[in-house]
Amino acid sequence: MNIKEAATASGLSIDTIRFYEKAGMLPKVPRDARGWRRFDGGTVEWLRNLERLRATGMPMADMRRFAALVHTTDASTPGAAAERLAILHAHAERLAARRREVEACQAFLDHKIGVYSGTAGSLTC
Repeated sequence: MNIKEAATASGLSIDTIRFYEKAGMLPKVPRDARGWRRFDGGTVEWLRNLERLRATGMPMADMRRFAALVHTTDASTPGAAAERLAILHAHAERLAARRREVEACQAFLDHKIGVYSGTAGSLTC
């Protein structure tokens, strides 16, 4: 499929796909006789993975390193799987901390809504 079809299938913009390619986060994308990129299902699935990692707030540097480990190593490369797993664990911890922070903010807002709507205690800032 061409880049427009890959964008539709992955949910990413064409510009984002080009950015990920230039950043080295995609496997080598073959080109046809006209020089147009030809994406396969595996690459589109990888684009979806990148979109999910980005949606979780993973830093771009971590995404680049993770992608490099995925695309330049194989199962026999010592430590590569462990490093990929370490990147994911570290990000999961950051995401959990962010979730706790958002939950505390939600509790604060719920309290303030209660205060201002007259359902919780006195009217204070």
